[in-house]
Amino acid sequence: MSELQKENTYDESQIQVLEGLEAVRKRPGMYIGSTSVKGLDHLIYEIVDNAIDEALAGFCHNISVVIDRGNIVTVTDDGRGIPPGLHPKMGISTIEVVYTILHAGGKFGGNGYKVSGGLHGVGASVVNALSEWLEVRVFDSRSGREYCQRYTRGKPEHPVKDIGPTDRSGTTVTFKPDAEIFETIEFEYDSVLKRLREQAFLCAGVRITYTDNRPDEPVTEEFFYEGGIRSFVEFVNESRRAEPLHDVIYVSRREESCFAEIALQYTDSYNELILSFANNIHTTEGGTHEQGFKTALTSAINDYARKYKILKDSDANMSGEDVREGLCAVINVRLSEPEFEGQTKTKLGNSEMRGVVSSLVTDKLSEFFEENPSVVRVILDKAMTAQRAREAARKARDLTRRKSGLESASLPGKLADCSEKDPELTEIYIVEGDSAGGSAKDGRERRFQAILPLWGKMLNVEKARVDKIYGNQKLTPIITALGTGIGADFDISKLRYGKVIIMADADVDGSHIRTLLLTFFYRFMYPLVEQGHVYLAMPPLFKLSRGKQIRYAYTEDQRELYSRELSGDGGAKVDIQRYKGLGEMDPEQLWETTMDPRRRTIKKVTLDDAVEADRTFSILMGDDVDPRRDFIEQNAKYVENLDI
Repeated sequence: MSELQKENTYDESQIQVLEGLEAVRKRPGMYIGSTSVKGLDHLIYEIVDNAIDEALAGFCHNISVVIDRGNIVTVTDDGRGIPPGLHPKMGISTIEVVYTILHAGGKFGGNGYKVSGGLHGVGASVVNALSEWLEVRVFDSRSGREYCQRYTRGKPEHPVKDIGPTDRSGTTVTFKPDAEIFETIEFEYDSVLKRLREQAFLCAGVRITYTDNRPDEPVTEEFFYEGGIRSFVEFVNESRRAEPLHDVIYVSRREESCFAEIALQYTDSYNELILSFANNIHTTEGGTHEQGFKTALTSAINDYARKYKILKDSDANMSGEDVREGLCAVINVRLSEPEFEGQTKTKLGNSEMRGVVSSLVTDKLSEFFEENPSVVRVILDKAMTAQRAREAARKARDLTRRKSGLESASLPGKLADCSEKDPELTEIYIVEGDSAGGSAKDGRERRFQAILPLWGKMLNVEKARVDKIYGNQKLTPIITALGTGIGADFDISKLRYGKVIIMADADVDGSHIRTLLLTFFYRFMYPLVEQGHVYLAMPPLFKLSRGKQIRYAYTEDQRELYSRELSGDGGAKVDIQRYKGLGEMDPEQLWETTMDPRRRTIKKVTLDDAVEADRTFSILMGDDVDPRRDFIEQNAKYVENLDI
């Protein structure tokens, strides 16, 4: 058999069997999403989630998370502790089973946990597998003794040790992430802080302490919210500078196998924000519990309006979008057998939760409305105003379509479209200014790149309803070109371009244009951002040349580096041109630096935290000057590192 034949042989010997935790180390992304800082932070969440499960079971009241120098993490809880005895099936300590065997834990049956976020049972063992070393100390409330075991890259260094008697109760886990696995082992303080605060809101009465010992001056935060998700709603509305129209409404219901609670409050904002959780896991894609809430809320408000003749017989019902304008709501459900879609657990699939949440809202909210007519009147006024605005938007949209002829055949006059029709292959550059637009049109690859020039600053949509968008001469061309519609009419399947790239000057005005466009996309085309279709172009700041040698620099540091490289040992003169705007580049330069897929740099706009994104847009684009000034002052230190 030739060497080539041997290489192409596919037989029994080609089937690999990975033992123990080798599979996790081989394919870490399957278990924690990625090996970036996001996946790194996930290690902390997995251990904290185990402590949260103890809290949900009623046995844990205090959780501590400490990050020490060297990015060594210690998570401590005062729960019951892992049972230390021999596992009846495995013949080794249950502590070792939990930390070295996948899909082992107290969440797959039995009565250890009625509800749990650890559906897949991989948390502790995965963290162990992806750590350079990990040590677990169990303070067993049943036997009154302390036990310990240490691991290196998932493998025990020794059997579980009986350290001696203790009057403590709970578990302490200390670990150091493996630099062989992760791109960085530097935990992000703010990301972890947001997650821990969120967990404290969802577990009323549980105290979570977070300490970062890495800075010269260590930082400690403590989270304790007796108000639970009521406090969560108040915190979110305060953060996003939304003025409440009434006190927080709270309803809950406990059944044999599940629990559901909802806190909601209407504000003067035009934007809704619904945060849903199942067993303390943030279901960012919603699911049955969120569907049940939305349907029942719409029915309850319309039924009340019909009952008391606020809506006449001839009036149309208010839509879901109408009744949710300005709403902030937190939906939190707990159930014994959650069904999540995918390993990332971002969407709840349990069909029974739709009925549980729907009946809760229908019964309890209708009862609240009857007892608080002044509050429901405020809500109805808000919803009916939104309904009138929606109708005005429909008329404006229809008028716009009539003016432009057939919708499918009419595209903005300034749009230079591409010949390719497959959205998977196309991209549109939204370009600041006619001059830059002209260069982009001449320099582009016409087959798959479309160009839409904009002129002047557009409408700030942060405080605008949808009826103000249609007919706006700056925004209508964007809506028409993308083809998706906006707001409730948005349909991602009609998107004409897979990449929507904002290309603006690298100056203050360009930054303002980018922010205005991002605010528009976030508020009125949210799925466009959520599904990763929006990008920022990265034009260079400088052109450096010496003879026929040319370099483009995107930062001040690059300019210094290229200047030294081109000047050489002899200190030859290097010509440096500072681009004040995209219009200063000819088509060839714009293509070479900013549009050629083989050489350009573009940044995808992502949303890791919906609450933080909502808050930031409200601060930057809202009417209140002081919070905006504070935000700029707090973030000024990052300016020198910005590439946009």
